[in-house]
Amino acid sequence: MKRLSLILPGAIALALAMLAPTLSPYLSDFVVKIMILSIFALSLELLVGMTGLVSLGHAAFYGIGAYATVLLSGKEGGSIAFLLPAAMGCAAAYALVVGALSLRTRGVYFIMVTLAFAQMAFFVFHDTALGGGSDGIYMYVRPVLGALDMENRLVTFYVALAALVFTYALLVLIGRSRFGAALAGIRVNEQRMRATGFPVYAYKLAAFVIAGALAGLAGFLVASRDGVVNPELLAWHNSGEVLLMIILGGLGHLRGAVIGAVAFTLLKEVLGTHAIVGPLADHWQLTLGLCIIAFVALLPKGLIGLASRLSPKASS
Repeated sequence: MKRLSLILPGAIALALAMLAPTLSPYLSDFVVKIMILSIFALSLELLVGMTGLVSLGHAAFYGIGAYATVLLSGKEGGSIAFLLPAAMGCAAAYALVVGALSLRTRGVYFIMVTLAFAQMAFFVFHDTALGGGSDGIYMYVRPVLGALDMENRLVTFYVALAALVFTYALLVLIGRSRFGAALAGIRVNEQRMRATGFPVYAYKLAAFVIAGALAGLAGFLVASRDGVVNPELLAWHNSGEVLLMIILGGLGHLRGAVIGAVAFTLLKEVLGTHAIVGPLADHWQLTLGLCIIAFVALLPKGLIGLASRLSPKASS
């Protein structure tokens, strides 16, 4: 099953790469949106599923990565080789500050402190000229790197796919490393890990910064795709939505984070389409909430737990 867990995601990535040129502009953009949200969900999975740190401020790093991409590109545009690491670096730098302070708290206090820092970042961009106020700011020229121009729909698709594969592979490596084993130990019993001499605070801070950098990667992609950013990217409800994604897919599983992002995005799209659900599309938040409640009640292990439900011998 472990080998299958690597082969299946690789096969799906290969299939997407082959199908990309045949997709319509709408479908291509929709798949890119799902891939970006999958990266965002995977970054939070590192905190919640692998380390046991529930954060309600993760959207701050996503938004900071997006804003850094637009602000640093300027009127002349910029190179992917510069803007991508810059976006991840800015998000990681803020994550370092937030993590250094918030990780001194635990439980609900940690959740509230991360939310407070996210709201601070939100209002910095919302209430100052730096972020263009509530309207946000536009990107004059999309990032480029030689023949790679993010203005091209196909290039954007492949860059997002490569970023998703990189993120997934990185988290697989982390999970199988000594560092990942330490994070798992902290999730299960932090006191015991501290008693055995592990620098628990340093491990948690490292995980927090890596998660922030990966959220910044997703922010770079969304800014490059849309060509515009606004403070809503940092809003608390975005942190709530990405938390719902990993719960919906199944906590503790990288595949679950991706499945949750796919399912959540598809649910929003279907429930908000009049051609499919009729007048209910005007109340898609209500129907989405009911669907989420039903999924959580019927599948406490998430969508990834369907495997064990359908086949007792299958491993989730």
